[in-house]
Amino acid sequence: MKKGFLFISCEEAMHICDKAQYGEATWWEKVELKIRLSWCHFTKGYAKKNTLLTTFINQQKVECLQRKERDLLQQVLEQELKQQQ
Repeated sequence: MKKGFLFISCEEAMHICDKAQYGEATWWEKVELKIRLSWCHFTKGYAKKNTLLTTFINQQKVECLQRKERDLLQQVLEQELKQQQ
């Protein structure tokens, strides 16, 4: 699809939206995105869901297992599988 001076495709708008979430979008890309968001309901919905997802991910306090804990869990799982056979 041919890109106009101020008009971008939905796919490009979604890509810029993702970049903006991580602070990687340029000033001009943000301007193009704002113009697209002013009239495109699909892109507006994508941006809203993307922002909501980023907010939820940032609010989570995920604690990962340590290497020893993972190894122990793996051993227990293997033992249980052997017992079931």
